[in-house]
Amino acid sequence: MPATPPLARPSPPLAPGAAPLLALADQCVQCGLCLPHCPTYQLDRSEAESPRGRIAYVRALASGQMAPGPVGDTHLDHCLGCRRCEAACPAGVRYGELLQSARALQATRRPPPARIRAALALLARPRLLAVLVALQRPLAWALPRRWRAGLPPPPRREAGRAAVPAPDGSPVVALFAGCIARPHEAGSRDALSRLLAAAGIASVVPSGQGCCGAAAAHAGDAAGAAKLARANRQALAGHDRVLCLASGCHDTLASSLAGLGRVEDPLVLLDQAGDRLKFRPAPRRVALHLPCTQRSVVRSEAALRRLLARVPGLDLVELPDTGCCGAAGLHQLAEPDRADALRAPLLQALADSGATELLSANIGCRLHLATGTTMVVRHPLDFLAEQLA
Repeated sequence: MPATPPLARPSPPLAPGAAPLLALADQCVQCGLCLPHCPTYQLDRSEAESPRGRIAYVRALASGQMAPGPVGDTHLDHCLGCRRCEAACPAGVRYGELLQSARALQATRRPPPARIRAALALLARPRLLAVLVALQRPLAWALPRRWRAGLPPPPRREAGRAAVPAPDGSPVVALFAGCIARPHEAGSRDALSRLLAAAGIASVVPSGQGCCGAAAAHAGDAAGAAKLARANRQALAGHDRVLCLASGCHDTLASSLAGLGRVEDPLVLLDQAGDRLKFRPAPRRVALHLPCTQRSVVRSEAALRRLLARVPGLDLVELPDTGCCGAAGLHQLAEPDRADALRAPLLQALADSGATELLSANIGCRLHLATGTTMVVRHPLDFLAEQLA
């Protein structure tokens, strides 16, 4: 009589809402090709601090094989969301989507720290944030020294040249202002308007827009991110082309405006202007930082290099790719020591470059880098507009 086969052990039930997350995690073939590209793996040399390790943890949670715990959650918290792994993955794992979904489930059982919730509340109120930034300069003396050291420099007051209106009948694009970028990139938006006008393109800054929602999504606040997305859809309705100055906001804004308008990097648009843009010589050394999101998501670094190459006499030093600068949205607030450790090799390369200023196309990177150097840190658009012939 044949032996009775053993009964199969039943699979544990999926965690609530985890089926889509498990499908995302199952795309990973555990090849490990992402590891050399992951800044946190390079920092700690720990499998748990790699994309492969985090995916394994998420898969175990989603399938019910493991209960969530503080150690695994900490490794998930440390992820920068830079998506360098996504650009290197041969299996096409949508790691950014997986991370946001995992953190949304995480937030249902463990809310973010109070300082992160406070930061998210402030980012969702850009007018209030702009007022506080405006008060930073006159009231800085009243703040504790350690607070002053951690705050980015207040926005520079650049006179700039008055914008030349684009010719009548020119195509019109909308400029995205965002949240912290509203005060800190006001000069950059003016610079972009001048560059666009020189290229024969008119621009407007629609009212009612706010934070793109990337910080909320990365913190697991899916509802908050969706609310911000709805507000931006309403504010930017009727504009089929929207220019996003910050590479870190680009992808989230594009998702919010899907089916409504096309989000573009202004550096790509200006590169396409060709000979319509002419620049004066700039005989000095300038350093260039390429943010993770510009490299891995927007991929506008080639357009930026071509634009800067058209400035006569410019001695451009592209900083080596030392990994993420550590800003990573609110990571610099949540994990300041790790953020500083990630920033250190980049600041050393900057100090060794002999440059007189630093250009970077992401607002979070610029603010984080500026707290670690006395060098001027600004958007490439500011530099290009300054050199307009």
